[in-house]
Amino acid sequence: MLIHKRLILAHFWLAFASFGVALVLGAWQMYVRSPLSPPINDPELYYRSVTAHGTVMGYVFPTLIAMGFGYAITELALDKALVGRRWAWTGFTLVLVGSITAIVPVAMGLSSVLYTFYPPMIGNAFYYIGIVLVVVGSWIWVALMSVNLRVWKRDNPGKPVPLAMFANVAGSYLWGWTAVGAALELIFQILPVALGFKATIDAGLARVFFSWTLHAIVYFWLMPAYIAYYTIVPRAIGGRLYSDTMARISFALFLVVAMPIGIHHLFADPQVGSGFKVVHSIFTAVVAIPTLLTVFTICASVEIAGRLRGGKGMWGWLGALPWGNPMMLAVAFSFVMLGFGGAGGIINMSYQLDSSIHNTQWITGHFHLIYAGAIVIMYFAIAYDLWPHLTGRALDSVRLMKAQLWLWFVGMIVLTFPWHYVGILGMPRRMAVYDYSDPAIEPQALSVVASAIGGFILVASAVLFIAVLVRGHRAPRVETPVYRFSKALHEAKTMPAALNGLALWLALMISLTIVNYGYPIAQLVSLDNTSVPAIRIGGQR
Repeated sequence: MLIHKRLILAHFWLAFASFGVALVLGAWQMYVRSPLSPPINDPELYYRSVTAHGTVMGYVFPTLIAMGFGYAITELALDKALVGRRWAWTGFTLVLVGSITAIVPVAMGLSSVLYTFYPPMIGNAFYYIGIVLVVVGSWIWVALMSVNLRVWKRDNPGKPVPLAMFANVAGSYLWGWTAVGAALELIFQILPVALGFKATIDAGLARVFFSWTLHAIVYFWLMPAYIAYYTIVPRAIGGRLYSDTMARISFALFLVVAMPIGIHHLFADPQVGSGFKVVHSIFTAVVAIPTLLTVFTICASVEIAGRLRGGKGMWGWLGALPWGNPMMLAVAFSFVMLGFGGAGGIINMSYQLDSSIHNTQWITGHFHLIYAGAIVIMYFAIAYDLWPHLTGRALDSVRLMKAQLWLWFVGMIVLTFPWHYVGILGMPRRMAVYDYSDPAIEPQALSVVASAIGGFILVASAVLFIAVLVRGHRAPRVETPVYRFSKALHEAKTMPAALNGLALWLALMISLTIVNYGYPIAQLVSLDNTSVPAIRIGGQR
């Protein structure tokens, strides 16, 4: 059972509150860039908004979800109170303080550098200090997940680690190592300039450091969704998990191959040689393996649920599935968006094909479809599943939940599909103003309007989501049943050491990162005269 409910609720509510603000900013950006609005008078306001939107959606929102969900998993899967409650509140406080510290200079127009930092642009030092505080707060969570697993294994020698906890700790380790790249960039490249100790910066080296984080962070965002796929969805729809072993292999592979692939974001950058770009492209393709394993395992688990509900024949199980169950809707919508988004990712990872869509709206459509689509819709499902156990009250707004999920799915498709289309036509991303009277881009106007409409549909969905959670706090108190995760079709009594711990996979993760990043970083560090003058943002001196 859940012991520290206030701790978990604090993480979730701060996450969803920040998410709501960032979502409204995103919809406003779509509106002011569309033909529906006159050109914005001050383009800096647009970039200010994009920076705030990206910072919250990239760093704050998913980190808080992972932390809150992680604490819930620890208590529910291990069936004991969280070890280190005070440290957990310290981590939460650091994330809260860091978020405010980072957003204030952005709101003041002093740090419109986007969430990817983009040196040699340099914002106010407090923006970067705030990001550092968020990361340090999250590293406390990483440490606590490791400590709690170690304590449980000490008290339960020889027993298989519950799958949910195995995956949870794998996700925390992935984030702990992923964030090192951005931390190196901030501490050794950006902050010395932002604090006035230096006037120049090695922008190429800084971008390589950030690429360490840039793609692996997506798999950190994804981990809670994949944990829900394996450990919540089969139980919620009345089925069994097809294979516990397959799940563990998938999470272990994510830990290893999600890290050394970020240089595929630097295909157009001259400071990295083509050889390492090809290597990272190949490893980006390899990361599809754990996703394909997941698709197979979850589809098999869903089929089991359909057949247990009376489905017959080759396809009869599909009709027998509980389509009125919000969890069933969420996973179906998530898989559809994951499929389309993943297909787009094949283009991005190709050394050749990427050049046709590099820095176009295709990229915006791709990562929104994966993150805001396939991943965030499962964040909603996680909240719906846990809320009665966190509040002790019924969450019975099933029609509202289904309407909210449908709106999110439709809104995301309407938002992102036109982005992919105009990206193929060459529309650049991150532009504040487009002149739709220009015959070269006038045909793209209708697609941009459609995307803007999709953004407002998403805002409506988010309003419904918050309404469902608030109603859950006001509903009558109920006796909630004991929370349980999905059970495997064939439950293992013992587990191989490699799948009952993460030491092997951590060693492989660190080794591959060193192999794939060691030489490019060492080479750039050894070069002279690679720094350029910093460009201070917001009238700073």
